[in-house]
Amino acid sequence: MSVSRQGVDRGRQDAPEAPRRRARHRSKTLLEYIAIGVSAGLLGLVILLALAVIVVPRIAGATPVTILTGSMEPTLPPGTLVVVKPGPVRDVRVGDVITYQLRSGEPAVISHRVTAIARSTSGALTFITKGDSNAHADAPVIPAQVRGVVWYSVPLLGYANSALDQGRRSWVLPVVGVGLLGYSGYLMVRGGMDALSKRKARTKAAPTIH
Repeated sequence: MSVSRQGVDRGRQDAPEAPRRRARHRSKTLLEYIAIGVSAGLLGLVILLALAVIVVPRIAGATPVTILTGSMEPTLPPGTLVVVKPGPVRDVRVGDVITYQLRSGEPAVISHRVTAIARSTSGALTFITKGDSNAHADAPVIPAQVRGVVWYSVPLLGYANSALDQGRRSWVLPVVGVGLLGYSGYLMVRGGMDALSKRKARTKAAPTIH
């Protein structure tokens, strides 16, 4: 039996190509797994943000408010989203951060810490508040001004909250979450199909023993 020189040369050229193809495939698979992991992480983050900004406040009757100034630094720096939960003013304690109207009946609000609570002889309450980074206390706050106590806060998310009105906020995060979920599903299906194709190729390439 004779072997042509051309066949020998082709075999020598093809031999190193197989490891290169396997290396490229492993690299491609690794990138796909990384993409799936990143997508899953982003999806989880979007779900958590949706819960923190939309679902939980709506269930609890709370209101998301954005910190715009540095008066509460370093605890609540500008851009922080605070969720304000309404409740009886008699439950407010010294040390709580309350959100109150600058003027009773007007929409502008501020969130500062309660440093003292005064009660008149008639039983009326007055709250003394101050920003953590401010040198002086605010004007006394009456119960009619109080919108609620800061329940929890999320750093930086206040900027997004300010950029979206109530109508947009209710659908933007769910849409982003659905998009990331769909992308993750696509990557997982594609990875499964590639793995199946690889197994079929190995089966076909396996030598048959008679």
